[in-house]
Amino acid sequence: MDPNAQATRSGPLRNIRLVEFAGIGPGPFAAMLLSDMGADVVTIARPGEGQRAEGDFVHRGRRVVELDLKRADHNRSVSELIALSDVLIEGFRPGVMERLGLGPDEMLSRNPKLVYGRMTGWGQDGPLAQAAGHDINYIAITGALDCFRSKQGEPVSPLNLVGDFGGGALYLVTGVLAALNEVRLSGRGQVVDAAMCDGVSNMLTYFQSRRAQGLWRDRPRANVLEGASHFYNSYECSDGRYIAVAAIEPQFYAKLRQLVGLDDATFDRQRDAEGWPELTRKLAEIFKTRTRDEWAALLETTDACVQPVVSLSEAPNHPHLAARTVYTKVGGFQQPAPAPRFSTTPSSVQGPAGGEPISAAEVLDGWRK
Repeated sequence: MDPNAQATRSGPLRNIRLVEFAGIGPGPFAAMLLSDMGADVVTIARPGEGQRAEGDFVHRGRRVVELDLKRADHNRSVSELIALSDVLIEGFRPGVMERLGLGPDEMLSRNPKLVYGRMTGWGQDGPLAQAAGHDINYIAITGALDCFRSKQGEPVSPLNLVGDFGGGALYLVTGVLAALNEVRLSGRGQVVDAAMCDGVSNMLTYFQSRRAQGLWRDRPRANVLEGASHFYNSYECSDGRYIAVAAIEPQFYAKLRQLVGLDDATFDRQRDAEGWPELTRKLAEIFKTRTRDEWAALLETTDACVQPVVSLSEAPNHPHLAARTVYTKVGGFQQPAPAPRFSTTPSSVQGPAGGEPISAAEVLDGWRK
């Protein structure tokens, strides 16, 4: 990426400078989102680890500086970068940055307007704060993993979308943006403690409220949105591919019945949970009579709330995603475009991943101007 690229950045965060300490998972994804919105992100990587593959989309849109934080001169360079930045993002275990002399007390004393973003699974304190972990561990203790069950009953990991990217990266970005607003109001920076277990628990507010109202069955596949009902489920078609059905509201359920031909009176009892297994079985037999694309052609653009289950390789070419240019081509690779969309200051991919690491001096020279 061009070392002077910050001069031509676009998006609502184009005035923001951000130092990212290299990591995996939610931290880099949060930095990608902020870069897509225009922030000038500089990644601090270990020596020899700054080069990214061009297809490593999560690392797009930022410059990389390789530094050994245990070397005094390199550590000083990082400190100087942080002093000139608006935001810092790090994902080390609690205490690591403090031992390096780069903790929030030191950095906020040098740069009082700094937003210091900390991304961890367990948070900065608590009995598990120093324990290793990954997405499935964090969502296990929140109750989220218990809600994702196969038909046989065992928990099924929802990729690392819920912990890393949902409860982690998105909450970190939300916290950073809120803290930047506080800087605008008061001139005071602060620490953002983004813990995945916190974020996932917060994401579960709706389901905890359902439980509090006696509307949630605390057992596998016993609730509408987790595959217990026939009208919110996925079904195999004759070609071995699947369609997803979400005909929750009565009018949408009526449209599904009309188009699929569900004249059997047993389908009248939509909300009778006792009948869900038998209705699911009957609907499964019906959907087995046509291919996925045949069902999609009949149902997808209607209020029956039925869509084909497409693969990652198919998704960019889905007519709706294609029409909205949900995917974009950068550096020869098709990849997800920035989101959300802004009407006045649109986001854009600020450059492909894979650029050669540059020196800290190059960044500092540009930031001091």
